[in-house]
Amino acid sequence: MGKKIVTFGEIMMRLTPAGDHKRFLQADQFDIIFGGAEANVAVSLANYGDDAYFVTKVPTHEIGQAAINAMRRYGVHTDQIARGGDRLGIYYAETGASVRGGKVIYDRAGSAIATADPDDFDFDAIFQDADWFHWSGITPALSDKAAKLTLLACQSAKRHGVTISCDLNYRKKLWTPEQAQKVMKPLMQYVDVCIGNEEDAAKMLGFVPDCDIESGHTDVEAYKVIFRQMEAEYHFKMIATTLRESHSASDNGWKALLYDGSQFYVSRHYEIDPIVDRVGAGDSFSAGLIHGILHYNDLQKSLDFGIAASALKHTLPGDFNCVSEQEALALAVGSGNGRVVR
Repeated sequence: MGKKIVTFGEIMMRLTPAGDHKRFLQADQFDIIFGGAEANVAVSLANYGDDAYFVTKVPTHEIGQAAINAMRRYGVHTDQIARGGDRLGIYYAETGASVRGGKVIYDRAGSAIATADPDDFDFDAIFQDADWFHWSGITPALSDKAAKLTLLACQSAKRHGVTISCDLNYRKKLWTPEQAQKVMKPLMQYVDVCIGNEEDAAKMLGFVPDCDIESGHTDVEAYKVIFRQMEAEYHFKMIATTLRESHSASDNGWKALLYDGSQFYVSRHYEIDPIVDRVGAGDSFSAGLIHGILHYNDLQKSLDFGIAASALKHTLPGDFNCVSEQEALALAVGSGNGRVVR
């Protein structure tokens, strides 16, 4: 039976140069899709059969409606989306290849959700009978108003006994580490499950793993040290991270680590080559982990499901992870050889 899961954040229009791996300077056409961290999580959860509710604010015009329609297409509940504001945020995404990394340019200042007010949302109604609330550090980075809304949402979720997860998701184009820590540290008192990579932990919360991420290698033991520090400071029930070994923009190693306060769990390792699109990979991991925790009663299986789902996301264009629970489970226990399913 599906669980009621609420996500809160921004959905944007994504513009990607049409054609394989073209640069912005080469583009004369752009493909249009929609995405955003919390929207991506909601789509994945709906694909797994959960009752996923996405909460945001979009303009009343047709572009805002197109964003809502993109969520409805995958079965996400959109009845709590507020309407109004002047614009929908936009971001441009350039897909990397080999030694050339990908690139993102934001055009999201003054978006509807960044200028939204508390009166736009009835959080007590939104969290009625909810099992889980997920948000990311991108949302409070949008504006002071969005940060206030994130706080109000967390407080309401706690009043309703809802489990809260946060993907730290540091974005240096939105704020500095000093700004981020001033906002994020107080919000951590509401978080049960904290998700984030090495940059997130360092820039958002000030925990720095003793390892060289730029070398393309990951050191699980270094993460264990900061996970213990994070748990001692904020009393998280669980802490998780993906571990990316970036051999090139097209070839990455991929695994994950989870800590429940007493035991560490390490996922299966995947070599993903070639990568089609890595945008949304972290969101698909968050969604898989949330679904697993709510349904499997087995943290190792939950972690393996999350990393398998996110490995599959690397093979798909766009922000949304269009895979089923059965497909992710099959990869988690299978060979991953890509054979045709007949």
